[in-house]
Amino acid sequence: MGEATWALPSAHPLTWDRGVGGARRPPGGSKSCVRSLWSRPSHTGGLISELKLAMPWGHIAAKAWGSHKSPPVLCLHGWLDNANSFDRLIPLLPKDFYYVAMDFGGHGLSSHYSPGFPYDHQNFVSEVRRVAAALKWNRFSLLGHSFGGTVGGMFSCIFPEMVDKLVLLESSPFILETNELENMLTYKRKAIEHMLQVEASKKPSQVVSPEEMLQGFLKNNSHVGEECGKLLLQRGTTQVATGLFLNRDRRITRES
Repeated sequence: MGEATWALPSAHPLTWDRGVGGARRPPGGSKSCVRSLWSRPSHTGGLISELKLAMPWGHIAAKAWGSHKSPPVLCLHGWLDNANSFDRLIPLLPKDFYYVAMDFGGHGLSSHYSPGFPYDHQNFVSEVRRVAAALKWNRFSLLGHSFGGTVGGMFSCIFPEMVDKLVLLESSPFILETNELENMLTYKRKAIEHMLQVEASKKPSQVVSPEEMLQGFLKNNSHVGEECGKLLLQRGTTQVATGLFLNRDRRITRES
């Protein structure tokens, strides 16, 4: 698939009194690798832009702060999160950098992987390399939170010549626990079976009210406050006439 020609839905407020409906991934194509969908000044005086990067399976969505002429920093969010994870952090960081926060495939506003294409850790590392190529970055810094830090750590080991600095937030560059080693085959089997089950079910995304969506999110993420929950759901959901549904691919919610 090439890059779609439609515009990404704007992040809707959590009051959800109005929003964007319709499908998230209509067909269409474009030869452009990077598209800047819109840009606006932020309350900190910098410039925020929404980017859309063409990938073989669709696109990677990203948001950027600052001038592209400044030293680049790629921000990687945690598992089941999205680029809005960095909305409150970036304004507190030095202004003389170009920060780009990407939505991993299947997360946020990025395309879901094609059926039969699993969400493997190595694929997310490859996404970082693809994003760097799309942005024409030869060397940049990585800022990773939780799972994003693990992806960033692995990328730094594979492509050390491309990484200027690696910054980890609540993360370690490698996660390999004893119980994971002992149950690796069981884990891999469950992951494959889950993917096949979800693809075969063709179950539509569940649509719920805004309040139900928020409360469900907070229940499953007790460490996240209401304000941050609303921020993540702005980018992590799509509004339709009857309520909201999660943007993320259901295949990535498998049990660990």
